Amino acid sequence: MNVASPTATPVLSGRGIVKKFPGVLALDRVDFDLNAGEVHGLIGENGAGKTTLMHILAGALQPTEGEILLDGQLVHFANARQALKQRICIVYQELNLIPYLSVAENVFLGREVVGTTGLIDAKSQNLRCKELLALLDPSIDPRAQVNTLRVGQQQIVEIAKALNAQARVIFMDEPTSAISDSEVEVLFKLIESLRREGIAIVYVSHKLDELLRITDRITVLRDGKYVDTLVTGDTQQETIVRLMVGRDLSDMYVQNVSEIGEEVLRLDSLSQRSDIGEHLLVEDVSLSVAAGEVLGIFGLMGAGRTELLESIFGLHPKSTSGSVSIHGKRCDLRSPAAAMGHGIGLVPEDRKKQGLVMGMSVENNISLSNIGLIESYALLSRRLEKQHAESYIKQLSIKTPSMRQKASVLSGGNQQKVVLSRVLSTIPRVLLLDEPTRGIDINAKREIYALVDQLKQQGLAIVVVSSELPELLGISDRIMVMCEGRKTAEFSREQANEENLMQAAVPGFQAETTNYA
Repeated sequence: MNVASPTATPVLSGRGIVKKFPGVLALDRVDFDLNAGEVHGLIGENGAGKTTLMHILAGALQPTEGEILLDGQLVHFANARQALKQRICIVYQELNLIPYLSVAENVFLGREVVGTTGLIDAKSQNLRCKELLALLDPSIDPRAQVNTLRVGQQQIVEIAKALNAQARVIFMDEPTSAISDSEVEVLFKLIESLRREGIAIVYVSHKLDELLRITDRITVLRDGKYVDTLVTGDTQQETIVRLMVGRDLSDMYVQNVSEIGEEVLRLDSLSQRSDIGEHLLVEDVSLSVAAGEVLGIFGLMGAGRTELLESIFGLHPKSTSGSVSIHGKRCDLRSPAAAMGHGIGLVPEDRKKQGLVMGMSVENNISLSNIGLIESYALLSRRLEKQHAESYIKQLSIKTPSMRQKASVLSGGNQQKVVLSRVLSTIPRVLLLDEPTRGIDINAKREIYALVDQLKQQGLAIVVVSSELPELLGISDRIMVMCEGRKTAEFSREQANEENLMQAAVPGFQAETTNYA
């Protein structure tokens, strides 16, 4: 741990930071200090102002009021590029990469290596990028196009990009939200190394166990205001939660007893080939889910969980084999429209790229999947669309200054509620949730869990993919485990625990765990 003395000059500070958006006071006179060689956690529930504060300190936003100090000297960053020149950078949660450039080209974007001819020296960039990736994930090819990588691998590229900038201050926004447990361990070792070199890190996360493990201090924000800064070694998890939400959240997971009904969804020997090559991303998976039941699916990155849900939803018809049945009738799921027609709804893993049209309003996003409901004489009815959106904004407690507000400016938790509203408006019988609480705060998670339980009580068959074991153990009736595209085990709620789930998810342990299935 590295808790600086009170007399040490912080490397970066914010004083009386105020930020106003139309109709919203995002930050209200917030103070923040970051010391050299410190890992400083930043936490708060949905809409607390964490991301706004991070963006202001890193130059991506300008404060309405207040001051920023670098090494005790007043500075003004007109944009993030000016902050980057001072070696202050952000590893974004929602990936900030150019998909059609290579890994190395993204890592060196704005810092290109130029040869004697005046042209970019791609060979040197690839070699340096390979050295950086050797610290993180050597399996990533510097020459690979970014859009061919999974979300977790793209997150690693973001971290490599920050390291290449030789940053003295790094903001990490939910850096482990989409990477595997083994990659988390690599990241933590890297953070320890950076701390020893005197680099200051602001670690924004909703994962309290990570904050308590890796940080020196933790600052808590609530409703745009500074609450407290805690020395991590003297702090309990319960204290942080109480400061975040102003109340106890002992009833985090809602699990009312419900009657399991008849089988709704059934898969028989479902497989999906890779679009590149002939290897199987999903191999011979069979399962069933009943009305009023939550089936959790656990696995490490690359296990095939997302691909399984996408196949059920008709996203890969040409590369998918096997059968999907709803209420005993085999379905021809040649497209997402066909899947929705059979009562299947999908909340995708990446809400910004796959779940929302970021430039459209909250109102329009909610209505996108159900235009038929808001038509009047073959024309869109503004009145019906407004009523439709208002209904879901109220039901799911979506916080937005206006239903005409663009989805891009909402917090992660509220964006996820908009995606859920759009999917639920199709009145699904089967609800597929892929990482439904990724990157949202603890109180928003609780609201999602309560909604899942409510939908379960209404008789929906629900499938939840999650990388968070406590989450799956808290909301699932059964948990299926996948490894390398195959189903390796299945546990009842009573059988399931973190140890046997993890064993079944790791290659080489399958033979020991199949007896649970």
